[in-house]
Amino acid sequence: MEPFKQLTGIVGPVDRVNVDTDAIIPKQFLKRIERSGFGQFLFYEWRFHENGDVNAAFELNKPRYEGASVMVSRVNFGCGSSREHAPWAILDYGFRCVIAPSFADIFYNNCFKNGILPIKLSEEQVEDLFKRTAEHEGYQLSVDLENKKITDEFGLEIQFDLDEHRRQFLLQGLDDIGLTLQHEDKISAYEQKRNLA
Repeated sequence: MEPFKQLTGIVGPVDRVNVDTDAIIPKQFLKRIERSGFGQFLFYEWRFHENGDVNAAFELNKPRYEGASVMVSRVNFGCGSSREHAPWAILDYGFRCVIAPSFADIFYNNCFKNGILPIKLSEEQVEDLFKRTAEHEGYQLSVDLENKKITDEFGLEIQFDLDEHRRQFLLQGLDDIGLTLQHEDKISAYEQKRNLA
């Protein structure tokens, strides 16, 4: 997994509350067995009309948000069924950071396991980010995980809280398997000892 230390990127707004995992990645696209290739289906039913045409009214389809890597949304992001495909789709689309006032627990945990930084800010702070994104075309945020700080070129500076264990997971680019492999020598020694017994 790629380490996350600092990110500067265009902000893509998803101005909705209770964005559930079925909206993030609809169930008909869950047949793939690999983690890649889900980005094209992110928010599929919002990004496209039933006939397959692009929905120009959906925020992320607007040219000003092309290439966005920081998503801003509303309360209870990632609610619904506990599908890990949701963070896979978000990451594959190009987002490395999601900012919202609150997240569903399972989605929140799955983000860390897949290299995405979910940041919880107050509703007032998120509202301010939506306003800044609307006012400035190509609006960018810089997210500094090492110092737990968000800044922009207009003087914004926000400190955010994050559990230290999870912060280290992202800084070092570790998922559960990577964490286990840090103890590979001890595991091998134990296995050799068991084989000799």
